[in-house]
Amino acid sequence: MKDEIFKAGFPTEIMQEGKVKVLVPKLRAFVTSPSEYAPSKAPVFYNPVMELNRDIAVLALQAYQRTLNREISACEPLAGCGFRGIRFAVEVEGVKNVVINDINVKAFQLASYNVQMNGLSERVSVENEDANFLLSSYGAPRKRFDAIDIDPFGSPVPYLDSSVRALRNGGLLALTATDMAPLCGVHPKACIRKYGGKPLRTEYCHELAVRLLAGCLAMTAAKYDISISILFSHSTSHYIRLYATIKHGAKKADENIRNMGYIYHCFKCFHRELAKGLFLTNGSGKCSECGSKINVAGPLWLGKIFDRRFCELMEKETNQRTFKHIKKILKISGLIKNEVEAPITYYVLDKLCDALTLPVPPVRRVVEALRERGFQAFLTHFNSRGVRSNASAIEMKELLREILGSSGKF
Repeated sequence: MKDEIFKAGFPTEIMQEGKVKVLVPKLRAFVTSPSEYAPSKAPVFYNPVMELNRDIAVLALQAYQRTLNREISACEPLAGCGFRGIRFAVEVEGVKNVVINDINVKAFQLASYNVQMNGLSERVSVENEDANFLLSSYGAPRKRFDAIDIDPFGSPVPYLDSSVRALRNGGLLALTATDMAPLCGVHPKACIRKYGGKPLRTEYCHELAVRLLAGCLAMTAAKYDISISILFSHSTSHYIRLYATIKHGAKKADENIRNMGYIYHCFKCFHRELAKGLFLTNGSGKCSECGSKINVAGPLWLGKIFDRRFCELMEKETNQRTFKHIKKILKISGLIKNEVEAPITYYVLDKLCDALTLPVPPVRRVVEALRERGFQAFLTHFNSRGVRSNASAIEMKELLREILGSSGKF
């Protein structure tokens, strides 16, 4: 296998993440200009920017294993060079076996070599199948996985049905979506087609993206009398990430559907409101605050997108690691843990202040001012200038005028 890989006809190099070293395509050899996206040009997909994603995946899988307190199985159906699956086998205690797969023959060969290089042949098996075909072959009882990690180039939606059916009752599903243009409203028709919900190009579109993905997962799972619980989610760089467990039972699936609904948004005054239920009920189409046209996002998930206990377990695991991005992970997880119980959607101060022609105050000053006035107020990992609050858009604007004063100073 070693000789096969080096005869494959493309440049490679050894890279390290966590405790693992693997052979990957030498990305700089496949681009002719800085604007080209190197990972998509290489014969085998590998994206070094996703190291943070893989770090958090290791922490989440370990936290999940701690909740079960037994050996678990895992699957990475879109493995590329196999970095993620190999890290699961090496860095997560209690992982009994991992199945990694890629339909690309060169990826299969490279991943097989990396498994052997890390001495994992007895615990990690490598397959060369279509991802949905592979997952479907594990759909029968007693063959299913404890955890499945879907990390595609684009949308994870094509793999949701087979993933849900290949998970054990209580299993963990991790999803990455990198198609942010549809999810954030740049290409709304594509989002409706793929995710079954309408996006909006709002300042909190990244939260909407997570909720659209969660809603799509919930409705997909419900077809099989399965419910979901979101344990953790985050928006980082060019992608969103979601971790959910599933439970079998029609009653629980019905309860899940009650978490579906819509978010109404006024682009003139920034008012927003929630409406639970799969069917729209706002017949007027007018903003209740200013009377302007109201826009709608959904149907999407209006339930929790973080779980406090799971966040605390992940934070505990993070403190025991030495990842390169450890400070960034702690910052993200710290913000998320604090926004677990926060209201849905957030205000971006730059957007509000621009509309008011006021300078932008420090975000923490606004949080303090909101709390002094009896409102809920939380920072959010979705946007460094974002504030989650139960204050209305009118109250937010009044507060900004007050703390900035007529002179615009703060």
